[in-house]
Amino acid sequence: MKATPSPIPKTRRALELDLGEQLNILLTAAHALANQAAACFNEDLQPAAFHVARWLHAHGPAASSTIAANVGMDRSATSRLLVQLQRLGFVEREASSEDRRSAIFSLTREGRSRLNLALKQRGLAFYERTKRWNDSELRRFTGMLRQFNVMGE
Repeated sequence: MKATPSPIPKTRRALELDLGEQLNILLTAAHALANQAAACFNEDLQPAAFHVARWLHAHGPAASSTIAANVGMDRSATSRLLVQLQRLGFVEREASSEDRRSAIFSLTREGRSRLNLALKQRGLAFYERTKRWNDSELRRFTGMLRQFNVMGE
């Protein structure tokens, strides 16, 4: 019987290239899932509007300048998206109690409902990718991602 040769260990550079390729696949898949979730939220809106709605959901009512600064968009783009979201009944605008010239935006009940549905759909897609993993594998993967993300801060 012939012995099977052991695999040649990959060099650090080859491992890093492999990691880069896998991260690219992950980021591309995450982007596609985000676009699908945005379409589930409202197919007529740009995915960036979904991003704004998600931020409002996570952080609560805010001024458009605060939203823009936190989602990485310029103020004019954020304002246009907020107007679209408002027209569709997903966001409401109120005068700021601190400065009557300023507006505070928040999700409406319909906006929260649509957002929750879209996030649930996206969650199902992630579940499909990990449903065959045991708890130990899922815990290890989550821990390694957490470690990777913290190292970048």
